[in-house]
Amino acid sequence: MNEETSVESRFVERHPGSQRLYQRARQRFPGGVTHDNRYLRPFPVAFAEAQGCHKIDVDGHDYIDYVMGHGALLLGHSDPAVVQAVREQVARGTHLGGATALEVEWAELIGELVPSIERIRFHSSGTEASLMAIRLARAHTGRSKLLRFAGHYHGWHDAALATPAGVRAAVPSRGITDAVLGDVVVVDQHDEAAARDALGSRTVAAVIVEPTGAAMGRAPLAPEMLHMLRSVTEQTETVLIFDEVVTGFRITAGGAQRQLGITPDLTTLAKVVAGGLPGGAVGGRAGIMDLIGYDGDAVAGGRVGHPGTFNANPLSAAAGVTALRLVRDEPVNDRAEAAARRLCAGLRDALPAEAGVVYGDASLVFVALGIADDGQRQTLQAQGQRLLEAKSRAAATQLRLAMLDRGVDAMPGPSFIVSAVHTDADVDRSVEAFTDALDATRLTAIPATATL
Repeated sequence: MNEETSVESRFVERHPGSQRLYQRARQRFPGGVTHDNRYLRPFPVAFAEAQGCHKIDVDGHDYIDYVMGHGALLLGHSDPAVVQAVREQVARGTHLGGATALEVEWAELIGELVPSIERIRFHSSGTEASLMAIRLARAHTGRSKLLRFAGHYHGWHDAALATPAGVRAAVPSRGITDAVLGDVVVVDQHDEAAARDALGSRTVAAVIVEPTGAAMGRAPLAPEMLHMLRSVTEQTETVLIFDEVVTGFRITAGGAQRQLGITPDLTTLAKVVAGGLPGGAVGGRAGIMDLIGYDGDAVAGGRVGHPGTFNANPLSAAAGVTALRLVRDEPVNDRAEAAARRLCAGLRDALPAEAGVVYGDASLVFVALGIADDGQRQTLQAQGQRLLEAKSRAAATQLRLAMLDRGVDAMPGPSFIVSAVHTDADVDRSVEAFTDALDATRLTAIPATATL
């Protein structure tokens, strides 16, 4: 029996309830899952409950969680203050069909934490937020083209996924029309010349970027590139959009833009912004955002409409207000980052240099198998696409399976999203599980040059 078969056999044996549920799910859900990142061979683990940084699956196994609601749970699962706020709001009403005091307080908190956001509109997801940001940019500039960077993810609507032939797509994009493709320019995130050329044409309405780099910063982006984008977009009157759906309130309380000292024109938010409930937002310069408004000059050229049944839903607003108060008033980010540093150091010590690299940014930690690097941001930038490709290697999947068997749930890659409630004991146990998983999959013996 080879190592791959052994790992999968143990996984199947330990998770009969998840396997049965997956067999049922396959009859209703394409691929048997409700989110691409939840797909896992031979089947995904099904969870039943969670508290703090721990969750329990349908077979009763306990896991230390590093998926953390796909990044939404900076405060951990079922934070007591958030639970109480949502419980109280449920009793008052789940959808009031009108304006609320909560939505105003939510917007004020965001503006306090992210000063570039002068005006804001709420949505139900990050995908909706980036769609609106791009539409606003087109309305503001009168231009049609969008500049994006290969590997950066901005949701699943057409403009966010349209990828020209020959460029590696972040997500499969079949079904997008040639007309949409014609309005999208995609370049490498380090190709300053290509970005300058695209912006210099003055046909680009907006450039949208994950400010820490592709895939939540798995492929780090040089800050100098962002400063160049800010300078050139100002010269060419192009809208600069920071996609802070992941990084917002996580890299710092004010997002990556505060860390970088760059003021974008528009910012997209989701995940942490709604305290773990569904919610997103786009905000930024009043002169752009007011195209949604009804007053005076904003309607001269026709306004940008913005309906949405669950915009600023009271439950999401209650959770968001509570979570952002804690981000503002408590050392939430410091605790999460300290735990991530401890985790990063432990994983790095466990993984032989010839087998891969471990690195991190704030409360995000990444493992890239088969890549030799010192883990420093500047040298990692040169690895670019290889860091993204490492996420989907068979060896990475086997490592995830082996970690699940040892009570640790991580994102594909594997990637670890750390919360403010991960303790030293949780981190140390996770490092032990990672070390055991390496032994079980024999990844400690794989040289950096191997095909994984």
